[in-house]
Amino acid sequence: MSQFEYERLHHNLKLLDLITFESILDNYLEVATKESKSIIEILDYLVAQEVQSKEARSFDLRMRLAGFPVQKRLDDFDFNFQPSIDRASIKELASLKFVHNAENVVFLGPPGVGKTHLAIALGIEAAKAGFRVNFINASILAERLAKAEMLKRLEEKIRGLSKFQLLIIDEIGYLPFDELGAHCFFQLISRRYEKASIIFTSNKSYGEWGDIFKDHVIAAAILDRILHHCTTINIKGESYRLKDRKRQGLIPQSFPG
Repeated sequence: MSQFEYERLHHNLKLLDLITFESILDNYLEVATKESKSIIEILDYLVAQEVQSKEARSFDLRMRLAGFPVQKRLDDFDFNFQPSIDRASIKELASLKFVHNAENVVFLGPPGVGKTHLAIALGIEAAKAGFRVNFINASILAERLAKAEMLKRLEEKIRGLSKFQLLIIDEIGYLPFDELGAHCFFQLISRRYEKASIIFTSNKSYGEWGDIFKDHVIAAAILDRILHHCTTINIKGESYRLKDRKRQGLIPQSFPG
């Protein structure tokens, strides 16, 4: 290989954005020559490394766009502490069929039982599989939607959220929606209905959602769309955040979890 061909090869690899291929080419060619690797073996290795690198960069980008407040994995979830959860149901959700089918998931239960952990863990699994994911607190979402409506940009905002194949809306019920927020939230749910998936977490039973939205009619319309294609996981148990304090005697064992 002439110096001109060598420089042109590196130049073209950069032009094609084959960053990893270009960066490891020289060192690997030395190794491959010593080991008498064939041209096919050399190309196979270099291309595989490039693909692996691109997949890793894409995953990192999807994780940044997802906006997870923390990273939680399914392997880290203590199912023994929450026996009310059916592991088989979580395993089925982890297959991501619900995302492929544009179905929803709702985690219900009191504070601290692992709803957000499971929601984030499923979101990470979806990001690994190549889906675009976004995590947002329900109250913050309502505020942003209402602000967009006041600026006559609600349609634009909903279109932006529509690019995510999985939307995770956390903590519905901790703070009530105002009338405008509930109206905008309904439009978002309607737009995603049977088109894209949402995971919800809530500390309120479905019967209490009318109080969340301060309107039982709009709550019923929202629930009708959410629950049409939906898996509900109702978690009944103690708070993870309190269990260690109880063990240390900082909180009475009888304290409600």
